[in-house]
Amino acid sequence: PRVCVVGSGPAGFYTAQHILKHHGGARVDIYEKLPVPFGLVRFGVAPDHPEVKNVINTFTQTARSERCAYYGNVTVGRDITVAELRQAYHAVVLSYGAEDNRVLGIPGENLSGVYSARAFVGWYNGLPENRDLKPDLSCETALILGHGNVALDIARILLSPLHLLRKTDITDSSLAALACSKVKRVWLIGRRGPLQVAFTIKELREMINLPGARPVLNPADFTGLENALKDAPRPRKRLTELMIKTALEKPGKKTMEVQAAAVQAAAPREWGLKFQRSPQEVLPTADGRRARGIRMALTRLEGLGDSAKAVPTGDVEELECGLVLSSIGYRSLPLDPAVPFDTQRGVIPNSSGRVEGVPGLYCSGWVKRGPTGVIITTMNDSFDTAQSVLEDLQLGVLDVSTSREGFGAVESILHSQGVRPVSFSDWEKIDAAEVARGKAAGKPREKIVDPQEMLQLIGH
Repeated sequence: PRVCVVGSGPAGFYTAQHILKHHGGARVDIYEKLPVPFGLVRFGVAPDHPEVKNVINTFTQTARSERCAYYGNVTVGRDITVAELRQAYHAVVLSYGAEDNRVLGIPGENLSGVYSARAFVGWYNGLPENRDLKPDLSCETALILGHGNVALDIARILLSPLHLLRKTDITDSSLAALACSKVKRVWLIGRRGPLQVAFTIKELREMINLPGARPVLNPADFTGLENALKDAPRPRKRLTELMIKTALEKPGKKTMEVQAAAVQAAAPREWGLKFQRSPQEVLPTADGRRARGIRMALTRLEGLGDSAKAVPTGDVEELECGLVLSSIGYRSLPLDPAVPFDTQRGVIPNSSGRVEGVPGLYCSGWVKRGPTGVIITTMNDSFDTAQSVLEDLQLGVLDVSTSREGFGAVESILHSQGVRPVSFSDWEKIDAAEVARGKAAGKPREKIVDPQEMLQLIGH
């Protein structure tokens, strides 16, 4: 059986890995629109979290298997259609993730100084489409809308001491911009309360312990939570207890020393969590061009726990800030008119990864279940889809008696379009060049951010 996987992030690689491991004869081809593989492991994971990127070693082993091939620089839906892939392969798995962001839908959202978290993360992580973002970091106060791990990542990158970032694979140009940044205060705003935050304890602890930055949490936000915590699951309990402890902590001896050091190194940086506020409008400067602040509706919660809804109380509040980062979630887009797509939920309608009404077509990862969860969630989800493919092969739902040409058929179509795919050994040349450039700068790698430069490097 010949299987094709569209997308080379965790979902694509874990799907391929599982099929190859549990079917001794299957061949899997992975297609990727960028020349370089690994999706959000390369472009989403924060530069100061190198340990999370260790999964790349497993993916590399999969890609080097003699029954697996990688074809980068191929955009499915443009260079080749899903229908053409379905003719060339016995099974096609769509694992292309969520390449857009949810919009706020409020006035002033398009003012300069307002960015999506997606674009900002892409900028400091070297995602080609965001390399020219040039965010304006000349203000003192930044505001992040959202209480997830991505919001904390951004706050941490904005406030981290430069010597910590210099040792990471953060891009050269974003490091230079952060070196000139005037941002010293970051507020993270959420529509709901402390019991509904989406970030995890590891990320919160890291933020609390960030050198040279002090947390500002209002004790009043946490009064009366002890009761609600009784029935909360253990991770939620521990997370909330850490916030309460941080809110109530009086600056002790250690913090006094840290503060004294920070005062010497100019004003200390600070960050804080604000709850039960829903953005209503980004307020413009007098010339109407830039963001100068944000007006928020104060909310009250109806319902309990994760299902609590934020309802506006009628009161509003304004906060001054020159930088607004919207971190309210990613969004999948339809890839090809031939593939069913639920625009409301932003997913491909499926059952256990089998695309509804299209036999032989499957999906895994964020485009299957929505843009939530960490790499391990995506791993389990991809194994589930891979299992569906294996079952359908076993039960004869997929007819393997007719041979399919696989990449042979695709290659001629790409050739006629003037598209030259990038192989995995091509990627390894790009990888080696990045690592060599990084070494010269004392970093694990210096990412190449221009696809043309990548292609030149491999002689395309």
